[in-house]
Amino acid sequence: MGTMRKLSLDAIAREQLAAARRNSAGRAAHTAVGGHEHVMRQTVIALLQGRSLAEHANPGEATVHVLLGRARLVSGDDAWDGRSGDLLIVPPAPHSLEALEDVVVLLTVAKRGG
Repeated sequence: MGTMRKLSLDAIAREQLAAARRNSAGRAAHTAVGGHEHVMRQTVIALLQGRSLAEHANPGEATVHVLLGRARLVSGDDAWDGRSGDLLIVPPAPHSLEALEDVVVLLTVAKRGG
């Protein structure tokens, strides 16, 4: 049985943004909840303006909650812009995420079985 925990997404966001600024790739990530052995995984991802997560497949149901900054979720010819407080529903298709300005997002993924 798991134990109850409390996390500060604001603190994790600040830490990951600082880490992204130190990283030559301009990005950083920290798994806040879950992981490879769980169905659900929540990861805080920081990207500096102009950086992106290259197009990739969606391994299950996923959302992107913009914690701070602005991001663009792109899938094929469609694009959705999100800013602090927005929740973007990731389509079940290849997609990418672009930082329109320094951005921190909470990526939640529930993996499909099989």
